[in-house]
Amino acid sequence: MKTSLKSAVALMFALPSMALASTWKVDESHSNAGFAIRHMMVSNVNGSINVKSGTVNLDDKDISKSTVEAVLDASSINTGNAKRDEHLKAPDFFDTAKFPEITFKSTKVQKAGAGKLKVSGDLTMHGVTKPVVLDVTGPSKESKDPWGNTRTGVTATTKLNRKDFGLTYNQALETGGVAVGEEVTVNLDLSLVKQGAPAPAATDKK
Repeated sequence: MKTSLKSAVALMFALPSMALASTWKVDESHSNAGFAIRHMMVSNVNGSINVKSGTVNLDDKDISKSTVEAVLDASSINTGNAKRDEHLKAPDFFDTAKFPEITFKSTKVQKAGAGKLKVSGDLTMHGVTKPVVLDVTGPSKESKDPWGNTRTGVTATTKLNRKDFGLTYNQALETGGVAVGEEVTVNLDLSLVKQGAPAPAATDKK
């Protein structure tokens, strides 16, 4: 009896130090990765890439223990122009036959104000891995869908230089400058579905 009582007391003190982590899966059919890049130095071309899969492990008590992973289908690139899209899939650009996926894996998650996060991680595209930082808004307030699933959402944005990933193709313009800009603005809009019951997150031993 005394042993059971001691165990119960120990558990009561241990529980506050155990952060409850929840796992969320990306709902691919309601998520999108968009991008914008300068064209002919006069306007932006906007496009999208399908989100293939993704997982967010969210630790509400210690956000720094949260993790994010996502996979995009590079071959799904769509700018609304079939000829241009085929060129983007070709070896001049993404070479999707050789590099069919774009992946992101977080290395650090930190708060950046009310309802804001900064998520640092490794982005692998065109066979090249580089560090990037996502400015994240969310997660949004949880809600139940008509099928009983718990959902939340996040939006994220970042900017990157395509040349850093070996996407160096360009054409010079007669009037000066180049046909395709180097800086790419990336926007992610993700719908997340909660998976099962929360599980205790790992805590560092002291």
